[in-house]
Amino acid sequence: MRNRFGQCPGGQRGPLTGPNPTDRGKLGSKIHLICDRNGLPLSVGISGANLHDSQALIPLMRGIPPVRSRFGPRRRRPARLHADKGYDFDHLRGWLRRRQIVPRSARRGVENSNRLGPHRWVVERTMSWLNGCRRLHRRYERKASHFLAFVGIASALICYRRLRRSGHS
Repeated sequence: MRNRFGQCPGGQRGPLTGPNPTDRGKLGSKIHLICDRNGLPLSVGISGANLHDSQALIPLMRGIPPVRSRFGPRRRRPARLHADKGYDFDHLRGWLRRRQIVPRSARRGVENSNRLGPHRWVVERTMSWLNGCRRLHRRYERKASHFLAFVGIASALICYRRLRRSGHS
């Protein structure tokens, strides 16, 4: 039975939650992010905490909007994608190569992920900016669409602050 808000009574968390493998199995959500080399979020998404990162890559890549360039037409795809070992799978590398995107990630079981240090630091810094928004640090919303909307608002706020700091406003 659902209440007037379309939610089941007694449901503690909404959809897109799952048992967190690092937090004693508590239900939680994970924020996925693709950003440019300056740390501006290009595409964001959410999933359950138990979803493997590699399953979120293709929807995130499809969510990148066309980016205006000073020279030439709008770019619809990045030239390279720097990713950690969690995205090193043959089907993802093939999918990226078919779209003429060069995958740059450490090989699982072969290479050390330290070579991605400067690129990974940019993503970790952007995630830290997102976690600085208190509303995103812990998920209060039952509906996944509301939580995703707050993630989008926080991403827009990050872009605004970066552009204001660089003097483009």
